[in-house]
Amino acid sequence: MKWLARIILAITALYATLFTVVFVAMHQTPVRFGQFMKYAPPILVWAALPAEPMWLKARGGKLAVGQEAPDFTLPRQDRSSNVTLSSHRGSRPVVLVFGSYT
Repeated sequence: MKWLARIILAITALYATLFTVVFVAMHQTPVRFGQFMKYAPPILVWAALPAEPMWLKARGGKLAVGQEAPDFTLPRQDRSSNVTLSSHRGSRPVVLVFGSYT
């Protein structure tokens, strides 16, 4: 019976370690998370863990309705120059679209 308790304890420890490693990776930048996921077995992340709630918690942010968005700089689509959000504050509305049209 002792061996069964040890096996259950080992499996629990492995699961907790996997959960922690993936959750910490989800808090990284999208590029770093992508590098992590390149080597992570998808079945372990998306089937063995509650990945969707983990992702929503990790990437949820702390902004509330009405708060000012944090400043950022992104390259234009044609890569000709960069666009900074703060350069548009107070002058015109800004709409951000993330995703794919394909």
